[in-house]
Formats: sequence, C-alpha cells, structure tokens
Amino acid sequence: MKYASLLFTGLVFACSTPKSDQEVFSEQQRENLEPLVEKIDEPVSELEQNLIEQGLVNLEEVIPGIRVELKYSTEDNFFGQDVYGDLTNAYLQPEVAEMLRQAQEKLQSEHPNLVLHVYDGVRPRSVQQILWDNLDKPDSVKPLYVADPKVGSLHNFGVAVDLTIFDTEADSVLDMGTGYDFFGYAAYPDREEQMLQEGVINREQVKNRDILRKVMTESGFSGIGSEWWHFNAYSRKEAGEKFKIVE
Repeated sequence: MKYASLLFTGLVFACSTPKSDQEVFSEQQRENLEPLVEKIDEPVSELEQNLIEQGLVNLEEVIPGIRVELKYSTEDNFFGQDVYGDLTNAYLQPEVAEMLRQAQEKLQSEHPNLVLHVYDGVRPRSVQQILWDNLDKPDSVKPLYVADPKVGSLHNFGVAVDLTIFDTEADSVLDMGTGYDFFGYAAYPDREEQMLQEGVINREQVKNRDILRKVMTESGFSGIGSEWWHFNAYSRKEAGEKFKIVE
C-alpha cells in the first residue's frame, strides 16, 4: 500500500513537472508553422497560378494591412458578372506593388485608422476579352467602357489599380460620392466643381477623394479624369516598354 502511494505520488509529480525548453520550443515551432502549412495547402486556381508564373505579386503578401475586395470576383460591378472565378487576391507588377506599399504607409502615417482597399489590380487579357465580348454595345462605343483586348489597357499590363479607402474604426469604406464602376459625371475628378455646385456630391466626399489622391500621387501614381478610383503607375508608352501584357 505504501509502495502504491509512493508510485502514485511519483506519477503526479512527473506529469506536473514543467516542460523542458526543447519541448516548449518544439510546440512553439509547431504553432508557428500551422498557419503556413494551411496556406501551402490552399489550392491556387489556374488563373492565379498563371499570374504568379508571369512574375506578379500578391498585394496582401507584400503590403501590411491592405484590404482587397476584387469586384470582378463578384457580380457587384458594371458588367454584373463574376469573371475572375476563384481568384480573390489582387496582383500587380512588383515595382508597382512597392509604390502602392509606400502609399499605404503614407496613408497610415497621416490617418492611422485608414487603409487602402483594392477593387482591382492586374486584369489578364483573357478576362479583358470576356468583358469586351459580353458588353452589349456596338464595337465603336465599347472603348468608352472597356479597353479593346487587342490594344490592351494599363490593367492588362499590371500597372493600374482601382481602389478606395477603408476606415477601420467605422468598419466601412469612406463615402466617395459614388460607388465603384459608376459611369457618370459624379465620378469624374474633372467635373467635381460642377458636381459640387449642382449638389450631386458634397465637400466631405471630395475631401475623402483628396486623401486618396494625395497618397497615391505622392507615391508616383497618376489619376484619370473620369474615375476617382483609378490610378496608373506608368503611361501607356512606358508600360509597353517595361512590361508585356499579362495573358
């Protein structure tokens, strides 16, 4: 009986003995690796693999805190179609992604509660063709809405990005006066003063657009006159000299 009691005490002591540093370290290693293993096991679609093989980078992997909501992976876009399928990550040319990282840092330094929120990055020509073919407009009018795949747009080169700003405190995007893919003067930076005078948009909405424009232009991007959300890293000529169209 006395022997059994001593044996039980020894077992309890052994089970309660602190783990060795090596055991603790091994557990920490396993915990650290688990998310990586899960990420490795995640299937990559054929479209996404194609982007990776062509040298583009996943924005969420290289820009801390950036948000991505690919509108063309939903039906919430001008065409009302999901043309990206399983692709939910935004990709750009590496040096363009670096420019965008700088814009994110500028935004965060001035407004810690705000982050960039990406709607579209590279758009492969194969996807551009789908949009072109499905747009119910005469070919002569289609270029007003979508670039001709034969020529290619800056999105097709991976040097253009569509985005807005997300307020982490309000848990919503900033009010820019219109939604993404809105075709009309209310979305035109070139018509903002006119739209203000007509009461179509307000000063707060233009102020929000100015925050976006400031961090983007200071990081080397340029906007266009008809879409507050669209920014280019290079001109069409520069893009053609530096890169190939992403197929």
